[in-house]
Amino acid sequence: MQQVAITGTGLYTPSQAISNEELVAAFNQYVDLYNGENANAIAEGMLAPLAHSSPEFIAKASGIRSRYVIDKSGILDPTRLVPHIPERSNDEPSLQCEMAVIAARQAMSAANCGPEDIDAVIVACSNLQRPYPAIAIEVQAALNIEGFAFDMNVACSSATFGIAQASGVIRDGLAKRVLMVNPEICSGHLNFTDRDSHFIFGDVCTAVIVEDASLSTGGFLVRDIKLKTMFSNNIRNNFGFLNRADENGIGQPDKLFIQEGRKVFKEVCPAVAALISEQLDLLGTPASELRRMWLHQANLNMNDLIARKVLGRQPTVDEAPVILDEYANTSSAGSVIAFHKHQSNLQSGDLGILCSFGAGYSIGSVVLQKR
Repeated sequence: MQQVAITGTGLYTPSQAISNEELVAAFNQYVDLYNGENANAIAEGMLAPLAHSSPEFIAKASGIRSRYVIDKSGILDPTRLVPHIPERSNDEPSLQCEMAVIAARQAMSAANCGPEDIDAVIVACSNLQRPYPAIAIEVQAALNIEGFAFDMNVACSSATFGIAQASGVIRDGLAKRVLMVNPEICSGHLNFTDRDSHFIFGDVCTAVIVEDASLSTGGFLVRDIKLKTMFSNNIRNNFGFLNRADENGIGQPDKLFIQEGRKVFKEVCPAVAALISEQLDLLGTPASELRRMWLHQANLNMNDLIARKVLGRQPTVDEAPVILDEYANTSSAGSVIAFHKHQSNLQSGDLGILCSFGAGYSIGSVVLQKR
């Protein structure tokens, strides 16, 4: 089979960040306003009072301590709790295109290639700014790339599934080199009034260059890819083009991110660990040979449990690096951020796993070997 390699990565990080302390202060002000405005209904037992949050609760529940966002002021306004992201004219680049171009240029520089060397663009992320024209085609045009482009969405697994799609496109002879980007504006679909989830997400964009391995000698060989999906309602977002067809659903909580967190933890962790272990067994590779695990950065406790199940022991920070303390959950981009930031000290021949998992359920696992 034709070999494929990842030869460059890029990362766009928004300039604005929100600490747990700042987020909690705004949320608690909202709670006080809500409880005050609904004091009579609460006293009569018609409504339950909202409870305060704390930075300690967030850190313990998730391992998250801060997050980068496109707009900080709107999120921290207790009377709004929604990012303020103005509409752009059709003659301006979309926000996701703008983010993708920055990350893409970094990735191309790392791969020692230019737009003229790219044959295809894939935008893979959880939420697209519009249904059409495809954001990927807009990115293609902004970078003056020939060939073709398309969008895809497998929620938090979009990046690993995107790498799989790019690899297939190359092996089918449709392209020699593919740009795969993950512009995630997660703050746009997060319910900042929900105590159990308002702290989860941040905004970011990652980019990956996937190419025919014969074109270069650097980067990482894609040794194997394993994908799996299992339908579940435990992570869901019901926003869509049909929402306006039934006014009863407009503005309801299910039109934003919702999840049954405990169920997700209990069901996803063993499924991910089993898939990785099966993948390694099929490759004839013992887990002890893994030098690094770039896991989906959603929750520190999840990553800890998965790594322990795969390795049979507690992983070191070097073996399973963490970036979610700084970036929070960035959906599909999380594992790629970990890969981008924690790969430089690997030696030729070292093995690693890039794995993401989330809504669907979906799991994508890519075994990489340093060249």
